[in-house]
Amino acid sequence: MEKDMMELSSNSDEMITKMEDHHNDKLSSPPLPTKLPRSKGGLLTMPFIIANESLEKVASYGLLPNMTFYLMKDYRMGVTTAQNLLFYWSSATNFLPLVGAFIADSYLGRFLVIAFGSIFSFLGTIVLWLTAMIPKARPPPCDLVSGQACKSATPAQYTLLVSSFMLMSIGAGGVRPCSLAFGANQFDKRDNPDNKRVLETFFNWYYASAMISVLIAMTGIVYLQDHMGWKVGFGVPAIIMFFSGLLFFLASPLYIKEKVSKNLFSRFVQVIVVAYKNRKLAYPAQNSAYGYHHDKGSEFFVPTRKLRFLNKACIIKSPEDVKQDDVAVDSWNLCTVEQVEELKSLIRVMPLWSTGIMISINLSQSSFPLLQAKSMDRHVTKSIEIPAGSFGMFTIIALTIWLVLYDRAILPLASRIRGKPVRLGTKERMGIGIFFSCMAMLLSGIMEHIRRRKAINQGLLNNPEGVVAMSAMWLVPQHCLNGIAEAFNAIGQTEFYYSELPKSMSSIASAMFGLGMAVANLLASVILSNVDNLTKGEGKESWVSSNINRGHYENYYWLLAIMTAFNLLYFMVCSWAYGPCAENMSKKIVEGDGDMEVENISRPGTLPA
Repeated sequence: MEKDMMELSSNSDEMITKMEDHHNDKLSSPPLPTKLPRSKGGLLTMPFIIANESLEKVASYGLLPNMTFYLMKDYRMGVTTAQNLLFYWSSATNFLPLVGAFIADSYLGRFLVIAFGSIFSFLGTIVLWLTAMIPKARPPPCDLVSGQACKSATPAQYTLLVSSFMLMSIGAGGVRPCSLAFGANQFDKRDNPDNKRVLETFFNWYYASAMISVLIAMTGIVYLQDHMGWKVGFGVPAIIMFFSGLLFFLASPLYIKEKVSKNLFSRFVQVIVVAYKNRKLAYPAQNSAYGYHHDKGSEFFVPTRKLRFLNKACIIKSPEDVKQDDVAVDSWNLCTVEQVEELKSLIRVMPLWSTGIMISINLSQSSFPLLQAKSMDRHVTKSIEIPAGSFGMFTIIALTIWLVLYDRAILPLASRIRGKPVRLGTKERMGIGIFFSCMAMLLSGIMEHIRRRKAINQGLLNNPEGVVAMSAMWLVPQHCLNGIAEAFNAIGQTEFYYSELPKSMSSIASAMFGLGMAVANLLASVILSNVDNLTKGEGKESWVSSNINRGHYENYYWLLAIMTAFNLLYFMVCSWAYGPCAENMSKKIVEGDGDMEVENISRPGTLPA
């Protein structure tokens, strides 16, 4: 969910720019015959591509909110085990799009990867539906009469459940990284004067449908699960996923299917290998660009002095290493300056990338807010009750409202007051997001402390199923703070990667946030397991006990708040060490700072074409 919402304000302009740059490299088209064949791509394909990913989101996101209840009640898992399993599932779902993007760009192409992804997602929802339909696919009901202990899942039952999660993760790894780029490819028609407007229309519809899909998943699908059971609640997503794939395949003859391009991962490995091979070479004369190998047709410039040892990968040892057309004879013996700078730019952003992991850990805590909401009065009126699994929608709503207010009201007002354009930089927004995330965890702990005290006073200490006489709407502020934190940090991160990394690395820039979420899910599991093991013992209840009234969830929230506070300090250090961003450097150049060093002007985000 975070990964889809955070791209709202950055991907569109970047993708449009990429399309324009790609078109400029094409040769002019030959004269067309009088009778034109039916053209491919265009607006006709837009509904099919958008429907494919939107329905996939409805199906997959609709399964997550209530999954904790399914694992705890039907599979006899404790809250720690259930949450850890969901952490692993989310980690795989966030990591595999990086693999999917690599396979699409290097081997199969986007169409086939989306197609295979749709099939895997459908199979995953079918397998999950079968766990609800077949009684022997899950542990038998507890026999309360005989007093026997409830049976846990067998290895076969557990394997079937996990296989459904893995199939859906593989499917998401195929659909999510390719859908937006594949859709943009359908409008790469520069002979159309309205092409940029058409692209913007596609992006607007794409993100609007993504947001609507998440809201439908967190309300409609959750409602079906609460009121009609797991058989219907899991069956409907399977049907939705079937139509998602069907609509995509129906339009196959209409799509523009571009060929695969060279991948960046091999280029990075080449730089490391060649730099090691050339480790004993001497550097060319200082500030001389002619001892280095450059991309064909590019401007000559000196490699930056940061991470200077990598510069040896692009030193020309002998004229025989370069062909007459300025291309290296063997790319595993000689790299280009641009290639080296790409790797340097990626290495430089990694410390700041790591600061976003903590906020992703906070946002991934799905089970505990769910159990909190379930134990409280969720009635808005006497007849309207919000499902416990739907409270996550307040995060999305707060994110959306804040983005609109920030872009359309707050910034214009601040600009009028100061008499000049006001815009927060990407690093500033990332830091503000971490601060709001810390406040969200602090408030979550306070609300849980109040809720638990009321539960004990009302005699519910040993009754985790009891409902406390406290409105669940008190949980809305912490969800709203999470939404604002995500609006600042997640979008700031994405814009930071796009502005600091070269345009040739835009696919990696779009995958950086998802990779951070994958790492965060794994670390969140480690944190939760350690808290559970260290806080329970003889006569002591774990902080994260399955009995929410006996546990101390507030201590767990406050621990996350303390860790986030330290992460904010770590972010400040990383931000200081990184130095000015590309946007700040551009401002200085425009203002006429002619004494800037050459390596600052040749920053990674603006490598010569």
